[in-house]
Amino acid sequence: MARKKRTHEEHTIDPAAQEMLYRADELGIGTAFSRADEMVPCNIGSAGMCCKICSMGPCRLTKDGQTGVCGATLDTIQARNLIRGIAAGAAAHSDHGRDMALTLKAVANDETEGYMIRDVAKLRMVASYYDIPIEDRSPKEIANDLADLYIAQFGQQHGKVIPVIRAPEKRQKVWEDTGVMPRGVDREIVECLHRTHIGDDQDPEHILQHAVRTAIGDGWGGSLIATDVSDILFGTPAPILGQANLGVLKKDMVNVVVHGHEPTLSQMVVAASQDPEIIEYAKAAGAEGVALSGICCTANEILMRQGIPAAGNFLHQELSILTGAVEAMVVDVQCIMQALTNLASNFHTQIITTSPKVKIKGAMHIEFDEHKALTIAKQILRTAIDNYKNRGEIQIPDATEDLIPGFSHEYINYMLGGSYRASFRPLNDAVMSGRIRGVAAIVGCNNPRSTQDYLHTYVAEQLLKQDVLIVETGCGAIASAKVGHLLGEAGLDQVGPGLREICETIGIPPVLHMGSCVDNSRILTVLSQVVEEGGLGDDIDQVPAVGLAPEWMSEKALSIGTYCVASGVYVIFGGSSPVSGMPDRVSDSDVVAKFISEGWEELYGGKMEFIPDPDEMVRKSLEHIDKKRADLGLPEYDPERYGQSGDARMLELEELPFAERRAAVYGVAAD
Repeated sequence: MARKKRTHEEHTIDPAAQEMLYRADELGIGTAFSRADEMVPCNIGSAGMCCKICSMGPCRLTKDGQTGVCGATLDTIQARNLIRGIAAGAAAHSDHGRDMALTLKAVANDETEGYMIRDVAKLRMVASYYDIPIEDRSPKEIANDLADLYIAQFGQQHGKVIPVIRAPEKRQKVWEDTGVMPRGVDREIVECLHRTHIGDDQDPEHILQHAVRTAIGDGWGGSLIATDVSDILFGTPAPILGQANLGVLKKDMVNVVVHGHEPTLSQMVVAASQDPEIIEYAKAAGAEGVALSGICCTANEILMRQGIPAAGNFLHQELSILTGAVEAMVVDVQCIMQALTNLASNFHTQIITTSPKVKIKGAMHIEFDEHKALTIAKQILRTAIDNYKNRGEIQIPDATEDLIPGFSHEYINYMLGGSYRASFRPLNDAVMSGRIRGVAAIVGCNNPRSTQDYLHTYVAEQLLKQDVLIVETGCGAIASAKVGHLLGEAGLDQVGPGLREICETIGIPPVLHMGSCVDNSRILTVLSQVVEEGGLGDDIDQVPAVGLAPEWMSEKALSIGTYCVASGVYVIFGGSSPVSGMPDRVSDSDVVAKFISEGWEELYGGKMEFIPDPDEMVRKSLEHIDKKRADLGLPEYDPERYGQSGDARMLELEELPFAERRAAVYGVAAD
C-alpha cells in the first residue's frame, strides 16, 4: 500500500525544486520524491530487525523474545546492521582520502597533468605535525614524504592512525583506555565485516565498540587526510562570493553539472572550462561559453575554492536535468542516483561516469586518470559541447541566492585575530561571556521522505534565535545557502542579540560554510583548537556544542555521527532510527539504542540519539549546551545582556554627550 501522495510544497520548501516537480508531472516523469511516496519502507528492515547475513535467513524478528535461525537476538542483529552501515560509510570517505593521498604522491613525483601544490604553507604546517623535515627542502620533497605517511595509514596493521595526534591529549587517552584507538583505516573496516559474519561477534556492546574504533579511523584518519590533501593541492578555502540554486544554469551557454565527491576531477574540469581553446570550441557550437555548476559535495568543493555556483544539493540532481538545459552531468562517486540515466533519456542530457569504481547502465564512461587529468577534462567538456545542438525546450527556474562559502578552520583562526595574532581566543571569550550560547554543527544529506531542506533550515533558524553559532557542511550547507543564511547580513534581525554582536563586529554570516561532507574533519579541528585555546575545558566533550544531521540518509552519516560521538559530541539525527525496533511488538528492542546513547556517553562523553521532531531537536540541543555551560561554571545564558556592537553601536554612541558616551563605553559613572 502506497503512502499518501504529498503535494510538491510538502516535498520541498525550495520554490525552484517545486517548479521542477510540477514540470515532471506535466511530462509524466517520476523523481525520487514521487518514488518515495510510492515506496512504502519496510518497517522491519528500517528498524534494524531483519538479518540477511547468511542464507539461513533473512530472519525477521517481530515477536517478543524471538531469535534468528542461528539464535541471534534482536540486539545482536541491530548492532551488526549498524556496524556494517558505519563500516560502509567509513570506507566511502576514507577511500576518498586514499585517492587524495595517491594523487599527492603522483604530483610530488611529476607524474600528473594539470595539478600543482597550491598551498605550500599548509603543506609545511601539516608535515610539521608529524615531524617530517621541512627546512631547506622543496615542496615536492615534503609532499612526497607526507604522501607516503598518509598512504601507509590505510594498510597499517599495528600502532595507531597517525592523524589522531591532532585530537586533544585527553581525548586520545580516552580512546587508548577504552581500546578503540584505530590501528589502520582499512584494518578496522575489514574487521567490521569479519566480526559480523555468521557465527562471529555476538555481544552487541562489543560489536559497537569496534564501530567506534572504525569511525575514529574515518574521521581522524581517512577524512582528515582527504581534507588536508585537498587543501594542499587545490588551496585552503577562504571566503569567496558564490551563488546557489537551479537559476545558475545558463540558457545561452553549455551547462555542465559536476556531481559526486572527489575534487581531483571537478577541480580539473573547472580549469579546462576556462581554457581559451574550450571557450572557442563552445562558441563554434553556437554557445557563449561553458557554464559549470555543482551538485552535492562536489558543488561544495568547487564553490568554496573557485566560486563556481552550486546548482543544488542531493535532491537537485534529477531536478537539474528536468530543466532541459544540462548538456552533461559528470559524476564520480557517492550519492549518484541510478535513476539519472532513465530520466536523462527524456532529454538530451548525457550522463558521464568517470570513476573506475562507478558505472551506470546507460551512461557514457570516460574514465578519469590523474596522470592525464587536463586532457580528459577537455575531452569531457568537448563531449558536452557537441551535445549543445541537441538541446530542446528548456525551463530554468528564476531562483538563485548569493552566499559566502569557504570558512576553513584556518580562516576562522585568521578572521578572529588577523595575520599576526590569529587565535580562537575571541570565539572562546564570546562563548564564555554568553554572547554566543554555544555552537551547533548542522550537517548531512537530504532525504526525500522528509520535506527537502525544511529540517535543516528550521533547526538552524531556531538555534540562531538562541545565540547559537552554526557551522555547516555538505548538503545541509547548500540548504542554508538557498535560503540566504550564508551572507554577512543574512537575517541578522532574526539572530539572537549576542550572536548578532559577534557577526556584526567580525563581519561574518551567522551560519559558516565549512565545506563538503568529508570536511567534517574541519569541525573536529575547530573543536580541538577551541580546547587548546583554553577556558572551555580540556577536552571536546566539555565544549557547549552539539552536532545535528536533520535529514540524514546515507551510511556516511552514520560513520560521521559515530566519530563525532567518540570525540565527545552529542549528535542528533532526524528522521527514523536504524535501531529503533518496534517497542509495541518486541520488549527488548532498546538495548542498542540505549548503548549508543547512555553507554557511549558514559565512555566518551558524547552520545547519539534519533529525534524526528524538529522542535525536540532544538530543545535537546539547547538543554545540552546549557548543561555544558553550567558544568564549566559559565554565566547562565541571558539574551538581555547583549544586543548592540560594531558600526550600529558606534553610530548610536556618537549621538550621546561625551560624559554619557564615556560612561557607556567604559562602564563608569557619568560626571
